[in-house]
Amino acid sequence: MHEFIKFPFHRQQTQIRYSVHPPLRSYVEEPPMCYSAQIRQEYAAYVREFGADISIGEYQDIYWERQETNSKMKLPRAMDMAFLRDTSNEPDVLKIQSMIRRYDAEQATKLQQEIFAQRTRLVDAERKLQTKITKTATESKRIATDKVDRAMARLADMQRHESKPRDSRIFPGWYAPVMMWENGRRVVKPMRYQCRPAGKPAFFDSRFPGTYNARRDNLGGFWKDLFGYSHGVAIVSAFFENVSQHTMEHRELATGEQEKNVILEFRPEPAHDMLVACLWSKWTEPGQPSLLSFAAITDDPPAEVAAAGHDRCIIPIKPENINAWLNPDPENLSAQYAILDDRHRPYYEHRIAA
Repeated sequence: MHEFIKFPFHRQQTQIRYSVHPPLRSYVEEPPMCYSAQIRQEYAAYVREFGADISIGEYQDIYWERQETNSKMKLPRAMDMAFLRDTSNEPDVLKIQSMIRRYDAEQATKLQQEIFAQRTRLVDAERKLQTKITKTATESKRIATDKVDRAMARLADMQRHESKPRDSRIFPGWYAPVMMWENGRRVVKPMRYQCRPAGKPAFFDSRFPGTYNARRDNLGGFWKDLFGYSHGVAIVSAFFENVSQHTMEHRELATGEQEKNVILEFRPEPAHDMLVACLWSKWTEPGQPSLLSFAAITDDPPAEVAAAGHDRCIIPIKPENINAWLNPDPENLSAQYAILDDRHRPYYEHRIAA
């Protein structure tokens, strides 16, 4: 049983940007794509705007798992910062803050050790190059330099206190806040952005990596065990898509031209937060930590997104439909399809992402 608490209001709001690499052909027939979005990360915003409770126990679970089991789970720095800035002095929040600081200290030690090892390697390579220039020594110098730079950048990120946009970048397998319905109330829980449906084996993640998105035309197929049962919402202010430059420019590849990727940022005009429809699942297996994970529902894109070179788009539902979406009737799926069809349809301005 997890405890639910309401946090005091926070003036600062943090947004999440989560990005997805193009997957292989997935089990749910999702085409190769890059999908990302900016999600409202500051958990107090859900309380303030939607009267949602925060499942603090679920947050404690993922922070404990990350720290104690040497898990490779990825949590955005923006999520850490949201907790570290919390001044409520709630006991459960203080526990999370302690776990974050301990994890940061352990990671800082590992990075310092990596920096020392790579600087030693760099000195050795430079000494060899002074005697004789070889491919091996040149490559060793390059690799050592790159690893030192990366480790130094990561260490600096961990030690600063001001927020940066990259703190909010999330890739498949990373966690983000999702609002769902539980025991007659709206509740926000951290969920992994790549859905592993209940009953599937753990290797499902690597074998079928495309389950971060759920196609609307497959909700009655692969997703039938979740559609009509486990609905969620993520608050999104923008989304990012990976497109081919020549497709964006409406031309064929020139002779000898290599395909080049471009990341486009799409924002609704006028700017506002969108309530993106999601499906979620709770996966359990004896002897394994439980897993909450979700997928964003996608559909054919509006004309301006298609013209920019992408063939899928998130589905923002209307605020007046949020309770009906979060609390679906599995015996009336037509009502859920109607909510998706009666979506908010903004015009999406786009630009090349920074």
